[in-house]
Amino acid sequence: MENQAQAARLPIGTKLFYGFGSIAYGVKDGAFKSFLLIYYNQVVGLPAGLVASAILLALVADSLLDPLIGQMSDGLRSRWGRRHPFMYASALPTAGSFLLLFMPPADWSQGALFGYIVVTSILVRSFVALYEIPSSALGPELSADYDERTAIMAYRYMFAIVGGALLYIVTLKVFLRPDAGHPVGLLNPDGWWRYAITAAVIMALSILVSAAGTHGRIATFRQPPARPRRSLPTVLGEMRQSLGHGSFLALMAYGVIKFTGTGVVSALALYFATYWWKLSSGQIALLALDALIGSLLALPLAPRLSRLLGKKRVAIVLLAVTVVLGLLPFALRMAGWFPAEGSRLLVPALLAIQTLYWTCGVVSVIMITAMLSDVIDDSAVRTGRRAEGLFFAANSIVQKCVSGLGVFVSGLLLSVVAFPRGASPATVDPQVVTRLVLVYAPTLVVLYGVGMACLLGYRITRERHAENVRLLAEREAGAAQAPEAKPAVAAVLSAVKA
Repeated sequence: MENQAQAARLPIGTKLFYGFGSIAYGVKDGAFKSFLLIYYNQVVGLPAGLVASAILLALVADSLLDPLIGQMSDGLRSRWGRRHPFMYASALPTAGSFLLLFMPPADWSQGALFGYIVVTSILVRSFVALYEIPSSALGPELSADYDERTAIMAYRYMFAIVGGALLYIVTLKVFLRPDAGHPVGLLNPDGWWRYAITAAVIMALSILVSAAGTHGRIATFRQPPARPRRSLPTVLGEMRQSLGHGSFLALMAYGVIKFTGTGVVSALALYFATYWWKLSSGQIALLALDALIGSLLALPLAPRLSRLLGKKRVAIVLLAVTVVLGLLPFALRMAGWFPAEGSRLLVPALLAIQTLYWTCGVVSVIMITAMLSDVIDDSAVRTGRRAEGLFFAANSIVQKCVSGLGVFVSGLLLSVVAFPRGASPATVDPQVVTRLVLVYAPTLVVLYGVGMACLLGYRITRERHAENVRLLAEREAGAAQAPEAKPAVAAVLSAVKA
């Protein structure tokens, strides 16, 4: 058993290169879930509800493209394999579309700007998906081991979160520093442009480095079998059969609800930091260390918990813990048991709680993605087809709920409490911010509670996965021997005819 475990482990360099490309997703994710709403609402001047609606429309349109990318990636036959051609092709378009998103025309009407957000958001999401879906689909092929897959996904999420968090910190500490003309640094348009340029360059480089770094393993990946051209109804039927997998549906239902809740947390984080806790840009940037530290802690913790408790149990328990930790600072402040505004203990207290929140949240998400890799094997046993790209395309749609449904719900909450646009923390009515907290807390509890209930429908255990791996290995071995058997069969048939 020990030798098998050693053989299942990938070289650290492969894991690093594979994970490095997810920086592009982390940067994009940070922009959509933390920056886009407050930028267009407070800097550009569009109503929060209008911005949230534009982002949701872009999500719906983009979701139609993701399954197509996954299906094309699953079936591509090339000397660079199934995934790498898409990965290389996505780098420059991703960077260019991201620049456009944060450089809207200054003299357009609200209606025109609404359309601009929709179009540029679709472009950014689509080009990132052109990399993210094929790249994610490499994960199950890198290892079939139950726990090693958790480690692989831990590297992927570590780079995504660390990359996004570091840029978040640099943006607040450097690009959005207060100056004489902009005492609130978040309202400085020039800082947002510098952020967009930096982010675009980082995204392109991370994609190209990851694609080049994993290029040498192309020969070890599966090539899809040559298949005759199929009709559209046949293709759609195969997709429906694959995506109708019971455990997959449980994961996706959980993901939609959970990631929507995460999107609400992220979209309103800057609002609460600025208007509830009344922190400076520098203090907010310091708090961003929670994601960085939390993801680094999750890297070794996720595989260990997977071996100890199993993926499903870890995901459910830690999701419940994140709800408690996420709302704890607000409850303590209202009870008068939390450091007061301006206290030296305020930022350290927030950082400690939010670091635990991020650690639990990241481990929970790593488990879900590792569970999805196991679903792919289970589906292959049932259907005879491997569809990594298709499954991860569906997962991509779910993750976009962070910046789509999550931001939409956040915009609704801001509209419900009539949160003012272009407001200074000194002039906003404290009762408005309190009302925002009071509608935010129950929204989060309901979303996360429903998500945990959905996850109960996931049925793949460690033992079932081991059996699936055995069956797939036997099937592949049989397919490899089949061509050798053909001459013998032909000889027998010739003898019979004679």
